[in-house]
Amino acid sequence: MSIAITQAKHIFGLKPGVTGNICYHDEQTIVYPAGANCILYNIDQKSQKFIPCSDKSEGMTAIAVSPNRRYVAIAEKGEKPQITIYDLHSLRKRKVLSSPDVLSADYVSLAFSPDSKYLVAQSGKPDYTLLYWTWEKSKVMAVTKTSNPQGTQPVYQVTFNPQDNTQLCVTGHGIFKHFRYSEGNLKTFNFQKMEPQNYLCHAWVSEERLVIGTDSGRLLLFEAGELKNEFAISAPEKKSDEEGHTHSPQITAVVAYSKGFACACGPGMVHLYEKTDDKDFFKKSREILIPLDNNSADPAHAQRQTIVCLTVSPSEETLVASTDMSQLYYITLSSADLGKGDQAHFEVLAQSFHYGQVMGLDVCHRKALIATCSLDKSVRIWNYETCNLELYKEFAEEAYSIALHPSGLYILVGFSDKLRLMNLLIDDIRTFKEFTIRGCRECSFSNGGHIFAAVSSNVIQLFSTTTFEVTANLKGHNGKIKAVVWSADDSKIISCGMDGAVYEWDSFSGKRVGESVLKSCNYTGVAVTADGKTTFAVGSDRTLKEISDSQILREVETGEMTLSGVALSNSGRMLFAGTIKGTLWSLKFPLTIPGEWQEHQGHGSQIVKMKVTTDDQYLITVSEDASIILWKITDKEGRVGKRDKEVGWAEEILITKSDLEEKNSMMSELKTRVDELKMENEYQLRLKDMNYNEKIKELTEKFIQEMESLKTKNQVLKTEKDKEEAKHEEETAEIMEKHAKELTDLESANNQKLMLEYEKFQEQQAKYMKMQEDYERQLQEMEDSKQKALEELTEYYETKIQEMTSKLEQSNDEARQQNREYDETKKQIEEDADREILDIKNKYERSLRNEKEANTRLKGETGIMKKKFTSLQKDIDDHKEEIKKLQAESAKLNNMIRNLQKDIEGLNKEIHERDDTIQDKEKRIYDLKKKNQELEKFKFVLDYKIKELKKQIEPRENDIKNMKEQIQEMESELERFNKQNTQLELNITELRQKLKATDKEMHQERQKVRDVEAVVKRFKTDLHNCVGYIQDPKMLKESIKALYQKHVQEDITESASVDADIQKEYSRQREHLERSVASLRKKLTKDSEIHRADNVRIMQENVSLIKEINDLRKELKIARTQIHDLEAALGLHSKTNKGDTQALAAITAKGPTAIFEKELEENRKMVEMQKMEIKRLRTQMLEIELGSRPSSSTKLPPMHSIESTA
Repeated sequence: MSIAITQAKHIFGLKPGVTGNICYHDEQTIVYPAGANCILYNIDQKSQKFIPCSDKSEGMTAIAVSPNRRYVAIAEKGEKPQITIYDLHSLRKRKVLSSPDVLSADYVSLAFSPDSKYLVAQSGKPDYTLLYWTWEKSKVMAVTKTSNPQGTQPVYQVTFNPQDNTQLCVTGHGIFKHFRYSEGNLKTFNFQKMEPQNYLCHAWVSEERLVIGTDSGRLLLFEAGELKNEFAISAPEKKSDEEGHTHSPQITAVVAYSKGFACACGPGMVHLYEKTDDKDFFKKSREILIPLDNNSADPAHAQRQTIVCLTVSPSEETLVASTDMSQLYYITLSSADLGKGDQAHFEVLAQSFHYGQVMGLDVCHRKALIATCSLDKSVRIWNYETCNLELYKEFAEEAYSIALHPSGLYILVGFSDKLRLMNLLIDDIRTFKEFTIRGCRECSFSNGGHIFAAVSSNVIQLFSTTTFEVTANLKGHNGKIKAVVWSADDSKIISCGMDGAVYEWDSFSGKRVGESVLKSCNYTGVAVTADGKTTFAVGSDRTLKEISDSQILREVETGEMTLSGVALSNSGRMLFAGTIKGTLWSLKFPLTIPGEWQEHQGHGSQIVKMKVTTDDQYLITVSEDASIILWKITDKEGRVGKRDKEVGWAEEILITKSDLEEKNSMMSELKTRVDELKMENEYQLRLKDMNYNEKIKELTEKFIQEMESLKTKNQVLKTEKDKEEAKHEEETAEIMEKHAKELTDLESANNQKLMLEYEKFQEQQAKYMKMQEDYERQLQEMEDSKQKALEELTEYYETKIQEMTSKLEQSNDEARQQNREYDETKKQIEEDADREILDIKNKYERSLRNEKEANTRLKGETGIMKKKFTSLQKDIDDHKEEIKKLQAESAKLNNMIRNLQKDIEGLNKEIHERDDTIQDKEKRIYDLKKKNQELEKFKFVLDYKIKELKKQIEPRENDIKNMKEQIQEMESELERFNKQNTQLELNITELRQKLKATDKEMHQERQKVRDVEAVVKRFKTDLHNCVGYIQDPKMLKESIKALYQKHVQEDITESASVDADIQKEYSRQREHLERSVASLRKKLTKDSEIHRADNVRIMQENVSLIKEINDLRKELKIARTQIHDLEAALGLHSKTNKGDTQALAAITAKGPTAIFEKELEENRKMVEMQKMEIKRLRTQMLEIELGSRPSSSTKLPPMHSIESTA
């Protein structure tokens, strides 16, 4: 007999109607309400943590997460509304806040201060009280009313200034107030000078500035209470009601972030606004839409959702939105910025949820699937192992019941018009058979799947799954049938209904084989054991009944709670029940009277259906609040239901022939495309191979040459290395000799110091002995005087105590007498009061009857008057709304016209400007073409010169390369020697420390020996003194006692303990020093690694700089060759290049001389610039080389000298 252990694993759903129902805990975790829990959902891991509501709660009304992301405040509805604050890391309750100042049953908005120390809470109707708490102390700092005195204008939101703990903002219908906390009061300031509007939401954009959204589609920007700007939101499609009136989009949510703010404008749309240079203006940067739902009969229905809450992640990477239809959407803001076009689309966060009451639930035998249907016209298939939505579809009619075939390939759904048998395809749900059963509220497949039962009004019809013929009609119920359950072997069907009957039917014959009728009870749930002998039923009579052989064996009373459903595990060891409140009961099984159970917070309203999975690992519950909860269940002994691993879950799926053919054709097309691409790639690869083979040949030849040069260098370096090693060994030998001499000198000096110290110690010890004797004499005298004083005080206080006891007895007697008198007077007063109460009661009861009669008469009259008044008021309001809408529309249209006219003017100006620029560019192109022709002529002549100079440069470059490689290798050798030196130095220091430690130990041991010898000497002298009293026994006894007290009790124990303590302290310090040495060694290795990394980084920077220098030198070389050629062409080098001058003279004779001169001037300027740049880079190189030259194995590219390039 045990109660099963139940733990919530996952909740599918989102609770609507909660203010701030989506918040971020950290970059991966979001906080939102579902059922009667607050959920922490990890987006990456897709896992959930739960914070349950309190027991007496009627549901959550508002949520707020603190700015430091550590705490969450949850406002709960009830007779006395309360706010509970939880730690988001430990999920523990920190504080529960409630106040007698609040008359309302709920809180509508919560907000934490910027430093997370204060909490502000706005209560609902009728009083709309604002409370300012220091929540850690549970203390209300200030209270004020925010609505009008009558309390008719609702308040929607309250927030803190993001930089100021004392400043608040409250918005509502016609309410926009700033409050400042000072001296225990909330005082209003920054009064507005404009007509009140219906302010739906607001957000702080900066310390002084607020953005407020209204129901008329206007965004208002306030600074220090003054209206600075107004943005009219223009929706692409305005809503129209049944009468054809158009409505402006309401701004239902605003959230601010560093770049600007986002606001929800109308159905399914969010606008992003960004800051501009003008601080009073924000520019609309992007529209974000909720995507179409292709799984719905009306795909555009998803875009008609109203976004009720927006939140931005801590790093401002993601924007998350929640809607009035209990859906969550997200978009990465970076993708929204980079996306093409003006519009972007949200994506579904996690999966889409039910938003209407869940009516049906079933579990599959062969797959880890759950099927649910809802009044939101959708059918959804969930995977309870991966916690994902596998498949869903929205239909045109409401779905009341659902059954999942054991194979997991078919579902049976009871719609409002027909019962439909459907195929679960790979990506769709398709009907293949319809049955004319309207509004089927219950249906279920048998465990074998060959028969299914469907409820038609008060009759249960059994159909064959293969022939679809009715095999039996089970008649007997007089009321609605609430549950139909099959036994494990499909031989029996158990049904219960609102008529108070629980019937047991034979599924083969269709006859009733058992019944239990209790007309006073409306049954809502039934469960049966595996053998089909025992049935458990729950209903409206607040009992759980155990029925066997048509007899009620046990009735377990459930107190004040009504149970709405019951479920039994397949193993028959665990029993569960669901309540109308939404809690889950895990009952002790087998049942006992009185019953025992554990209650678990789960759903926010009545549990409609409950099912246990075939492997007994999970319990699934669905509720009227549109949430689905997976519970992990184990019995008290820790036995968890296990599935046969060899069988596993079925993996087959259905797909139609046409879909398969389409996919096959697509695959064949793609295959041909892949083959074509392969051919192309192979051809390109062959070409590349050819090119690379040629390059490899060239490189191998170069490599062989380099190898030979390196070998010669290596031999030279080895000889140098041997010389350095010999030098190093000589130096170390000299150092070791020096250290040995120093050690001997230090030892002799320390020995002399020790001798002096020992002599001083003996003198001090003699003084200490004298002082101790004096102190003992004084102590004895003090003790005697203290004893006398104590005796005198005891005598004095004993006499006083006797006097006080006699007085106390007298006062006790007086008190007893007074108590007797008081009891008598009390009795007389009570009798008189009872008589008076009876008379007053009779009098007021008569007057109350008369008042009630008059009140009922007046209520009738006021009801008639109220109806008339409300009808007239509605007409007036409708007319006013129509007028307002028309005015707003006309204003918007005028604004649109003005804006469009401005755009047209601007575009015309742009066209004229662009025409002018095109003409200028055409002229420029013509001039450049002419220049190009002339330069081509020069190029032909200059190419020849370039080739000759290249031939001269190549051998010099090779020499530079070889020299640089030599330098690098020498540097690496030098580094290695440095490391060896440092290592040797460390070893020497370690040896020194060890030597010092051994010296200290030796000195301590010597000191101990001396101490022991001194003690022995003292003992001998004292013993010699004792022997002197050998003739006098009394004196001998006293002297031996003194000797014992002196040497045994004090000195020996103390010296032993002191020696032990010293030894421990010494060993502890030694261990500590060894540890510190080890840690320092680790630090040293780390620092050396960091230093090496820095060297590598600097080396890489140097490489990049040298590359830049080489590039610049190449450019300089080209420029110089050009200058040289040009000078030759001008006849400056007539001796060397006579043929070239003649050629250039012939070329230049054709072209104009002015252009030629300009080119020359430009080239000279370029040369001067290049020279300046080279000087600057040279100085930089010198600075780098003079600084810490990095040692690395990476090779630097060759540096080309200016002389060689010239």
